[in-house]
Amino acid sequence: MEPQVRLELYRTMVLIRTFEEAIRREYHADKKPVFDIAAGLIPGEMHLAAGQEPVAAGVCAHLTADDAVTATHRPHHFAIAHGVNLNRLAAEIFGRVDGLGKGRGGHMHLFDPETHFSCSGIIAEGYPPALGQALAFKRRGTDRIAVAVTGEGAANQGAFHESLNLAALWKLPVVFIVEDNDWGISVPRSASTSVPSNAVRAAAYGIPGERVEDNSVEAVYRVAGEAIARARAGEGPSLIEVHTVRLWGHFEGDAQGYRPDLAEVAERDPLPIYEAELRRAGVLDDDTVKAIAAEASERVEAAIAFAKNSPEPDPATALDHVFA
Repeated sequence: MEPQVRLELYRTMVLIRTFEEAIRREYHADKKPVFDIAAGLIPGEMHLAAGQEPVAAGVCAHLTADDAVTATHRPHHFAIAHGVNLNRLAAEIFGRVDGLGKGRGGHMHLFDPETHFSCSGIIAEGYPPALGQALAFKRRGTDRIAVAVTGEGAANQGAFHESLNLAALWKLPVVFIVEDNDWGISVPRSASTSVPSNAVRAAAYGIPGERVEDNSVEAVYRVAGEAIARARAGEGPSLIEVHTVRLWGHFEGDAQGYRPDLAEVAERDPLPIYEAELRRAGVLDDDTVKAIAAEASERVEAAIAFAKNSPEPDPATALDHVFA
């Protein structure tokens, strides 16, 4: 792989992690001394994707703003990797009027027409809308594609199987991504899923399926590149499952008493692993690492400041921007 590509993958991962760390800091800042999920500048649930950066970085490196991405309730990494405006993303998380949804949606309901990005708190919800986007792209005769992301637990939902079937039947330009972080909230995949890999389920619909192990951003980049090229060429859908890791809780405030792997989970952090790999290859040195970290911090802190300075929605506008 070209050094510049590897460097950009690392840069994207650092930006995502820096953003997630800042949101975590702001989320917890005013929820002390006793954690209150309803308190503070960012009230409500918060699902962060630390550890899952390789999936978003590796997939979105092949996309343009004309391609569509539908993500899950843990969406920030894909939003950032797909180029969603960082300021408007942060403002939406804070519930402010300059946010992507004018402060109405919050962090689980992001919608950005400029980059064709959306997500939902409903499990497997993003798969069917991706079919509609892919169908529109195909009927218009373009080479645009849709990427639909979900977690391994959602692969047991009806929408997952219905979407794979219809995409295969209509040969739609869509790539299905499953992020397997081992836990469906607090349930291990072994207790919920009858197969060791959701990638094998692709065979039931006559489409390619592949599982990426070790949370490797370069392996994701390679496999996703092949699937996306296949979709652009009109050859239909593919299914990719990535064995990734959830470094933090299912939601912020999750005590994670159900996880026997907590003592080892930090060792699986993909950022230091990839940084060490790039250092050995001569792609990174101390100065480059510091420069990338500083650039990410500057962008993220500017986005946080933008969000805090954006006004809260006027209650008088509560019925604006709705269908009825």
